Amino acid sequence: MHKIRTYNQISVKGLERFPRQQYEVGSDIGSPDAFLLRSQKLQGIEVPRTLLAAARAGAGVNNVPVADYSKQGIVVFNTPGANANAVKELVLAGMLLATRNILPALNYVQSLTQISDAAAMAQLLEKEKSRFAGNELRGKTLGIVGLGAIGSMVAEIALGMGMQVVGFDPALSIDAAWRLSNAVMRMENLQALLARSDYISLHIPALDATRHLINEDTLASVKKGAVLLNFARESVVDSAAVLRSLDQGKLGRYVCDFPEPAMLGRADVIALPHIGASTEESEENCAVMAANQLMDYLENGNIVNSVNFPAVSMARRPGTWRITFSNDNVSGVLGNVLSVLASSQVNVIDMVNKSRAELAYNIIDVENKPSDAVIEAIAGTKHVIRVRLINA
Repeated sequence: MHKIRTYNQISVKGLERFPRQQYEVGSDIGSPDAFLLRSQKLQGIEVPRTLLAAARAGAGVNNVPVADYSKQGIVVFNTPGANANAVKELVLAGMLLATRNILPALNYVQSLTQISDAAAMAQLLEKEKSRFAGNELRGKTLGIVGLGAIGSMVAEIALGMGMQVVGFDPALSIDAAWRLSNAVMRMENLQALLARSDYISLHIPALDATRHLINEDTLASVKKGAVLLNFARESVVDSAAVLRSLDQGKLGRYVCDFPEPAMLGRADVIALPHIGASTEESEENCAVMAANQLMDYLENGNIVNSVNFPAVSMARRPGTWRITFSNDNVSGVLGNVLSVLASSQVNVIDMVNKSRAELAYNIIDVENKPSDAVIEAIAGTKHVIRVRLINA
């Protein structure tokens, strides 16, 4: 029986993925094999000795102590792309709110409580509507910083709206490149993108390298009157620098999902309460993906969408036992483990080894069940972090 401890309100569709005869799931589970969470901060929470994995139903893992978990061989999963459509749609809404003066127009209409005659209201609105004239998106240039799952979807919808799209992503993966329309023009650097774009949409993770990527220096290159949209992470933007750019008339508007007190009451800022992924469909997609990843890892040792371990997957052969182990990514470890198996006459049927940065992960299928002594010998091998035996 596998045990899953949940944090936050996890979508029922995700929880229903766990077969009841194989899984015990709940918020008060003791000695869990895995954590399943959304926004719960795990920093400072005691790590059970039994913990093998943590899955965050969402893309960011700022609330998970990834480095500490890595040292203990705990695999951390996220769900990239599961909330991409929700964020994409909100980015489009943000561009429309910024360019069509929708909110001022709405607020003006709601203020006309003193008028009781419909004809009089219609006459007044016909006279005043020119105050709220805006611009169209068609023909404008959208610059997208980060062309992953969300960025590529934003590019697609912008192209469908008749916009020109330019993009910048120095870490563009092969998979992301395949998803990207060839109508998107790749820019060589951020400054070139900022200088060309009428709208700039950020879709990059929160890393040390991306902290305050949008700052005083980079904003010096921005096209006058441009609209900056941040539905990525709060830390990628220096908000004080953005407000100064707005005050100086450089940036036209700032649309974000991360309000701060200094942004309130400004007509040139549209700040939403972090609702980018807050749709029923998005929460379901994230929970289902996280549950599927946990089950595949716990039952088969396969790793998909981990932020700290390499992607490793191998099909199960009926009747075989599976050994998985993580280790420091140094030479000789796999050879030493194979020597342990050979000396104990454990026949290897199939195996796969992958590494990522300082960590490596291995799946080895063997013909018969290894003894406890063999598993202990592998665990005692130098640089091995964690060993699991998955039964047939």
